[in-house]
Amino acid sequence: MIPAGFDYLRPATVAGALEMASGHEDFAFLAGGHALLPEWKLKAKVPSTVIDLGRVGELRGPGL
Repeated sequence: MIPAGFDYLRPATVAGALEMASGHEDFAFLAGGHALLPEWKLKAKVPSTVIDLGRVGELRGPGL
């Protein structure tokens, strides 16, 4: 079960992501969810803020 009650942010740039992260003490970056989601399910990591990097074009590889 995924915990409820977190803030969800979606920056468009790397600078925006870093700015959002600097404003939150307990955050996690979401970049596909392959590491964060299992930790959530095991309650090993439950951040109060999730910063989704999916729209940050600067982080995409060639051809994506």
